[in-house]
Amino acid sequence: MDPFDGHEEDESFFPWLPPDDRLWRHPSELSSSPPPATTKVFGRRWDRRMWTAALIAGVVGAAAASGATVWLGAFQHPTTVVRPIERVADQVTSEITPASNPKESDVVTIADQVRPAIVELLVDGNQGKATGSGVIFRSDGYALTNSHVVEGATSIVAVTSDGRRVKCRLVGSDAETDIAVIKLQGGAIPRVATLGSAGDLKVGELAIAIGSPLGLAGGPSVTVGVISALGREVDASSGPQLLDMIQTDAPIAEGSSGGALVDPDGDVVGITTAVALNDQEPQGLGFATPIDIARDAADQLISGHRVTHAWLGISGSDIDGATANQLGVAGGAVVEQVAGNSPAARAGVEVSDVITQIDGQGVSSMGSMVATLGAHRPGDWVTLSFMHNNHMHSVATQLIERPVNPSP
Repeated sequence: MDPFDGHEEDESFFPWLPPDDRLWRHPSELSSSPPPATTKVFGRRWDRRMWTAALIAGVVGAAAASGATVWLGAFQHPTTVVRPIERVADQVTSEITPASNPKESDVVTIADQVRPAIVELLVDGNQGKATGSGVIFRSDGYALTNSHVVEGATSIVAVTSDGRRVKCRLVGSDAETDIAVIKLQGGAIPRVATLGSAGDLKVGELAIAIGSPLGLAGGPSVTVGVISALGREVDASSGPQLLDMIQTDAPIAEGSSGGALVDPDGDVVGITTAVALNDQEPQGLGFATPIDIARDAADQLISGHRVTHAWLGISGSDIDGATANQLGVAGGAVVEQVAGNSPAARAGVEVSDVITQIDGQGVSSMGSMVATLGAHRPGDWVTLSFMHNNHMHSVATQLIERPVNPSP
């Protein structure tokens, strides 16, 4: 017999302790609002909101694993990936807590190392006032940020980790990667971040996001999560499609766009750029431009050139260990989509093929493939080695400039 049966209206069956004798409070004791409606399921009371939250969480979790744009089935609430517009707000939310619990000493050391290289950006422009973050990556004052943060800027001021305000010059921006370069003018540079590579990233490894959430005093904020996926294609709410993105569950707060995504060695492996929203609420999905792409764009912008990107025309994921053993390869990028009339299509690459080398250089993952292609320019010829129907093929193909919104 269920001990709850027959007691749906008798609150004395489990008598409540006086408030002073408890370590917690029921929500009804903290608000004048009436308690939530309940329903009796299997002889027990259940808060209907608990059922709704549990159902939504389950659907979102399953859907998020399949891509960057999610629909919640019958709920008809679209989840879209957006570049956060960091407008100055009247109310400031509290700092986000870490998403996971790695070794505390490691995160503290990394935070001490990287936080001084992060600046808060105060932007005035034709769209009003905005705020974002930047990553100082050169001792002469050059910093990386997002293109959408400085779009239309007429004035940019960087607030350093020690509280100084430094005027900045916009060097240039590239909307296709959502990367921009600014230069701090005058004053000592507090710290320069070490740029690593996204080529060696593995899904599941530690990821640390460091940025300057808008309005929060006390310097840059640190949040912790993992690398959730690589090679994501993100349909942003505005601007061109973002390709080859890093997905992470490390929280990216408003104002943190343009900040650093850092690996366990303390190296910057991405520039945070977008979050997934549903009904204007964060869904735990953040995205960053791989630092290899960002650095390539920055080099071209600083040199005064128009940014161009070599394009192969595939999207995919890392090969799993079992499949790699079965095929007899050390690693690779599994092709999930091939764009029509792309260099990959002309080379005969098809869905489910596994790219293992580019110009004889091993491709261990999607991240390493992106990093390898980042060293090339449109017009370069490369030799692709890939497994097709359990046979290795090597075909030369010419890379082209990446379209703004490539079609599958």
